[in-house]
Amino acid sequence: MSKLRAIITGIEAYLPDYVLTNEELTHMVDTSDEWIMSRVGIKERRILKKDGLGTSFMGAEAAKKLLKSTNTNPDDVQLVVCHSVTPDMQFPATANVIADKVGIKHAWGFDTNSGCSGFLFTFETVRMFIESGEYKKIIFICGERMSGITDYKDRSTCPLFGDAAVAMMVEPCEDENYGLLDSILHVDGVGRKYLFQVGGGSLYPASEETVKKRMHYIHQEGQQVFRHAVVGMADVSAEIMDRHNLKAEDIAYLVPHQANLRIIDATAKRMGLAKEKVLIDIEKFGNTAATSIPLALWDFRDKIHKGDLLVFSAFGAGFTWGAELYRWAY
Repeated sequence: MSKLRAIITGIEAYLPDYVLTNEELTHMVDTSDEWIMSRVGIKERRILKKDGLGTSFMGAEAAKKLLKSTNTNPDDVQLVVCHSVTPDMQFPATANVIADKVGIKHAWGFDTNSGCSGFLFTFETVRMFIESGEYKKIIFICGERMSGITDYKDRSTCPLFGDAAVAMMVEPCEDENYGLLDSILHVDGVGRKYLFQVGGGSLYPASEETVKKRMHYIHQEGQQVFRHAVVGMADVSAEIMDRHNLKAEDIAYLVPHQANLRIIDATAKRMGLAKEKVLIDIEKFGNTAATSIPLALWDFRDKIHKGDLLVFSAFGAGFTWGAELYRWAY
């Protein structure tokens, strides 16, 4: 009996209407388009501006599109998994809120949080549910309202992040040549010192003092994160190629986490890939955290064809990092 593989059979995205440009940021902090582009490669990012809306709103909008485009009855969905570092609230789980908003009544669900590597870590988790043989239809959502934890007085971080959500249908495939073929995933807790949101958890619960000290925003020591990310993403991407005796010509596309153009270029160079084999949309969406890899899959969906061999690669807070080998199935 062949091994079941987890395959993505549908993908849809939600992007907020508001576009925050580099020009607008120059009126908020001491920065410039040239400074931002030369360091990270971002020209603009989408921002969810309306009060009272959060990650579940974007995730539900993407999930509604997914149910329609895949012609799926909500009653047939068995599991909803949502990755987010910006959930609507500490509890209930954003996955459960999304399920309610789209009319999924016969499933269970949960949230995950693995920083910007969350797509990889959560896809590996979803894979195990599929390979168990018990689950036929899983909706996997990555959604982030990064603007909600971004300090727009901090010139080092406010140009980086954008908002978006992507919903994917994950189903079993009996052909072992397709779907999620392999994963190499890592964590190193030293990263907690360099990229974090210190306020709002059990360590420093929300208080007047934590708000005054701006502890609920992203804090990043950019040089430390860059140094670890360049090595981590490049090494693990090359490792997964070596493990499967793959050469550059075997890879259709590298689909990297869209955090920094220089990190992406270093990873591609280590893999021996030409620019045309790297899917990059950081310029127009910025860093949408764990949403960035599936957002690129959605953005470039017309370029990806059945049988294409893809490498997903990411690095995030924690530190977390990894690579996955995936063969496109439709």
